[in-house]
Amino acid sequence: MAIPGILFFIVFHYVPMYGILIAFKKYNLYQGFGGSPWVGLDNFVKLFEMGGFRRALGNTIIISFYQLLFAFPAPIILAIMLNEVRHMLYKRFVQTVIYLPHFVSWIIIAGILYAFFSPSTGVIRELAVWFGYEGTITNFLSSKEYFRGLLVVSNIWKEAGFGTVLYLATIASIDPQLYEAAKVDGAKKWRQIWHITLPGLRTTLVILLIIRVGHILNAGLDQVYALYNPQVYEVSEILDTFIYKLAFEEAKYDLSTATGVFKSVIGLVLVLITNYIAKKIDRDSGLI
Repeated sequence: MAIPGILFFIVFHYVPMYGILIAFKKYNLYQGFGGSPWVGLDNFVKLFEMGGFRRALGNTIIISFYQLLFAFPAPIILAIMLNEVRHMLYKRFVQTVIYLPHFVSWIIIAGILYAFFSPSTGVIRELAVWFGYEGTITNFLSSKEYFRGLLVVSNIWKEAGFGTVLYLATIASIDPQLYEAAKVDGAKKWRQIWHITLPGLRTTLVILLIIRVGHILNAGLDQVYALYNPQVYEVSEILDTFIYKLAFEEAKYDLSTATGVFKSVIGLVLVLITNYIAKKIDRDSGLI
């Protein structure tokens, strides 16, 4: 039964790793992998000399930090709130509503956001006019000050609901007798959450946090590429879009591959460091 899964990883994850060689060569499409000359680490040196790469790296770190700070706790809080809902019909309705955005593509969400925030024909503009406002409406999609915040908020709206699935499953595995004992001891809801629910979620939280830190240089290609525009390139160009442009617009496959290798190495190092810290704090936590 495990063979199809193993074959999937071999074919789509391990075999393509041969392409990493491009990062260490001056790749020529006509000469291929074997004929292209070796250049060692020259491609990585070129990357760090490129202003676009440094800007993309900085934007990626900032956006990922915002996502980690605000988007990571969102499904945890939402799962705890849902767990406290006792009306099952209402609970299922809320779960269905918050799960749905996960299955909507970023292209459609980009259209929805444009329909809301367009300064000329958007819903916000129409509501403002209806209330008698005749001033200028801020275009959040083209504003350097608000664009990163829009990325974080839209990501929370799309993914936080579906992210509660794992946390709710973990909460369901907590022994109900612990809550009953806490009630007997006079513990209110907040105390039960703090002393029972959160400790029960600890292992899951740590593992997902380690994985999230490992993806710190993945700020979301689909989301950013669907939403950004030339007016906000300065604050929204990330490594993923930088790689996309290098590979498919400029045909610089060696530099784009070098960027991908850089991302992977940094992600691996961050996972190992975060896992080491987690094991030091709690021996039962961590991935390995």
